Amino acid sequence: MGLKKSTTQASQETGEQERDCNTLREELIADSATTRRWAARDIVNCPGASLLLLDQLNAETDSSVRQVILSSLTQLGDADSVEGLVSCLRSEDASLRNEAIEAMKHLPQEVSHIMASLLNDPDPDVRIFAVNILESLCHPDVEVWLRDVIHDDEHVNVCATAVDLLGEVGSEASLPALKTLKDRYPDEPYIQFAADVAIKRISGD
Repeated sequence: MGLKKSTTQASQETGEQERDCNTLREELIADSATTRRWAARDIVNCPGASLLLLDQLNAETDSSVRQVILSSLTQLGDADSVEGLVSCLRSEDASLRNEAIEAMKHLPQEVSHIMASLLNDPDPDVRIFAVNILESLCHPDVEVWLRDVIHDDEHVNVCATAVDLLGEVGSEASLPALKTLKDRYPDEPYIQFAADVAIKRISGD
């Protein structure tokens, strides 16, 4: 029969863990970048870690600490982490936007649940960022999402971003959508060029 921890032991360990988490919360906002970096790595097992990390991400000025925060958020991969990363797509900080895109690429299942929403966001820049995420998102619906974009999106730059990627990952099933895209934008030279390139790649011509 296995040994069981006494109530006193369990209580002591819980108290120690809580004290450790309190320390990590304080270290996450310390003056030392090195201290913040270690705290961002170790805080993942603490209650509310995602929200704490996201709060610090928005205030963090040290790039190395920010990278660890993003890595920890990716490790957590919960709803709060994903929602926080999505909010970064609307940031005025281009570096933060790009870092969030890279982080989201490592969360294919979690991000897939919100991809339809991202691709229909009112902001065309967010829709472009969503297509950029699809570039490395190993998910079976990537091609379908891209076809929907070039078929339905009314912003030419979003369609241009999608057609470039579709030329790399598309199959023959996407050929009709590519031809329809050419018909939708007959006076857009880049769309005509990119669609033709995609068609040739997919067709093997």
